[in-house]
Amino acid sequence: MKNSIVKLGVLSAFLFMVSCGNAQQNEKGGKQKPPTYKELLEKMDANKDGLLSKEEVKGPLKDDFAKIDSDEDGLISEAEFKKAPKPKRPERDQKQ
Repeated sequence: MKNSIVKLGVLSAFLFMVSCGNAQQNEKGGKQKPPTYKELLEKMDANKDGLLSKEEVKGPLKDDFAKIDSDEDGLISEAEFKKAPKPKRPERDQKQ
């Protein structure tokens, strides 16, 4: 009987730790969808013209602006955004 209670306690503790680990992973390491063009317009399109200029954009979009602006007019249209190359994923730490 005592042995069964100890096993049950150990199993409960293990399941609790696993569930906490999964919750943390979903908060930090869960996959996040890239924003849509419409979402970017809502956040960044200061003059509300439906296009994104280099002055309006931030972050990785600003860093890759020249690659995305295929017609070189200084603006990113929805068509250019959809054809944009996918951003490179950061390297994972290799544990050995």
